Amino acid sequence: MLIAQISDLHVRAPGKQLYGRLDTAGYAERAVAAIAARTPAPDLVLVTGDLVDAGAADEYANLRRVLDALPMPYRLIPGNHDARDALRAAFPDHAYLAGAEGFICYTIEGFPLRLVALDSLDAGRVGGRLCEARLDWLDARLSEARDKPTMIFLHHVPFLTGVTHFDEAVFFGAEAFAAVVRRHPQVERVVAGHVHRSMSMRWAGTTFSTCPSTAHQFVLDLNPENHVDYALEPPGFQIHAWRAGQGLLTHTLPIGDYKVTRLR
Repeated sequence: MLIAQISDLHVRAPGKQLYGRLDTAGYAERAVAAIAARTPAPDLVLVTGDLVDAGAADEYANLRRVLDALPMPYRLIPGNHDARDALRAAFPDHAYLAGAEGFICYTIEGFPLRLVALDSLDAGRVGGRLCEARLDWLDARLSEARDKPTMIFLHHVPFLTGVTHFDEAVFFGAEAFAAVVRRHPQVERVVAGHVHRSMSMRWAGTTFSTCPSTAHQFVLDLNPENHVDYALEPPGFQIHAWRAGQGLLTHTLPIGDYKVTRLR
């Protein structure tokens, strides 16, 4: 099973640029083209939040135009720049967005690897939140399939990254989230976005990894007195490859035209 992950698209309305200089919709189009060109093709694409920049209807319409060019199914979760109602309105045929108890939480079944989507949006805040209702839902979903290898995906990162901008925005419910995951050893991986970089660590008895942005990246500045800057490093996406008997392997790929030279 092959899963592509893209994140932090920050798509704006047609003709508008982020920070007055970043054509985020154009970057997203290049990400879609890169995934569409993969051989073998991914079975599914996960889009892990900050789908648009301001949660506006015209942004979601532009996002839909871009993502509908994918030749394989895709699934969405919101990030802190998103708005649940506007997202649902733009994708009325994506029934899974109805979610549970008002949140966009759902499972993806029918593959060798089970996928569980978590809505960590805390409206009006940069940081994430997993309330009791969402954590109870997660625990119930994991409890019903203890023998099925599982990957959880959400937007926010529930631990300190060393980057002040993200660490100041507290993730509420992080310890309770870790406790739920730790109770379920079938969780092979938890994947997220939010930080506009690829990073990974051992967390709650499993591995937690993040996906770079399809557009701009945040500078890795581990000086606690500094705040975040962005850089036009190569945008990227990830391929998660599940193989029975081996587990989950993740590749991070840059998006762009790079010369390929055969070694032999």
